[in-house]
Amino acid sequence: MEQKVKTAVVGCGMISNIYLKNLKNLFSIIDLAAVGNRSMAAAEEKAKTYGIGRVMTIDEIAADGDIELVVNLTPAFAHYDVIKKMLLAGKHVWTEKTMAVTVDQARELTELAGERGLYLGVAPDTVLGAGLQTARRAIDTDMIGSVTSGYAVINRDQALNSEYFTFLRGNGGALPYDVGVYYVGALLSLLGPVKAIRAFGAPAPVHEPQFLYVNGAAEPWQIPGCNVLSASLEFECGALVSVLFDGNTVNASQHELTLFGTRGVLKVGDPNQFNGPVTLLYADQPACTLPFTHGYDGTNTVEQTPFDGYGHRGVGVAEMAYAIRRGRPNRCSKEYGLHCLEVLAGMEESAATGRTVEPKSRFAMKPLAPGFYSAFMGGTGRADAERSLMD
Repeated sequence: MEQKVKTAVVGCGMISNIYLKNLKNLFSIIDLAAVGNRSMAAAEEKAKTYGIGRVMTIDEIAADGDIELVVNLTPAFAHYDVIKKMLLAGKHVWTEKTMAVTVDQARELTELAGERGLYLGVAPDTVLGAGLQTARRAIDTDMIGSVTSGYAVINRDQALNSEYFTFLRGNGGALPYDVGVYYVGALLSLLGPVKAIRAFGAPAPVHEPQFLYVNGAAEPWQIPGCNVLSASLEFECGALVSVLFDGNTVNASQHELTLFGTRGVLKVGDPNQFNGPVTLLYADQPACTLPFTHGYDGTNTVEQTPFDGYGHRGVGVAEMAYAIRRGRPNRCSKEYGLHCLEVLAGMEESAATGRTVEPKSRFAMKPLAPGFYSAFMGGTGRADAERSLMD
């Protein structure tokens, strides 16, 4: 048994419930020792709810010599400052997406972590879930041959969403960065690095407040950046993938991710979930939903709390904790996070300039070992999925 990694969480927003619950109860490698937040009252509430021993300020977490790993759940616009502070304090860091709001900031953090010999892990970790790992297994075992092309689509009314979730009004709140990153992350986990990007884009509308029952700005606002992106991605493996992120429509989610191969077609479920079904299509044959080859399917949570649809968030933290103890690279690495952001930013750059953009960063992501599952006996017992995170 490896020594547990003493961990603190910074940020007590809506995503924190599932992280705190999972880090506290699901992963034997994690010792969740402290929680911190800009509002100490919010941190104290979470500590009480989840039985976390200490409530600390961000500065206190940085100064604590016993804490090895910091999980950063603050809004995207705060990521750079929090991550840099923790890296300079000698902490390994896991951060929610995206690593920063600019590529230059993300590259600086990547270099800083490398110089100091520290781990920096970046969401989305849904790529380690049962759905996407099963899809990766299907590709790696040649079930659809060589991937030639594909498409990924998601829509939202992001301006309306930003009225309720006010952090979306800042940098990183546009649909491609807030939600599209799950689709980019999924494609990268399945196909590897992107070689070239061409795109068109459109901004978010100026939004007038609509909800009578939500406190917020009385004046109109506009989410920064492109809120609609239509792009073509050329992957190093040769696949050509069309991507459409539309945040200027309605909240009637039409998520699609399909890959076409020389022998078959693979339809992948929602990359924002851990249990998206994986469907295989061959010529003149009925569609077949593949059984999951991996654990972490988003179910078997300890107790229902808000946003449990987020399933096994935190699996990337646990996988990185094992990497720290065993001295190997983590899968949702700083290089993966940098490439995700560089692809998203490259779409915006191409849309603005009309030129092809070629990302500079590269990464590699090893799949998890198959055959380990989250539950057995009809979901009544916990199985051995954590073993898949060790090596």
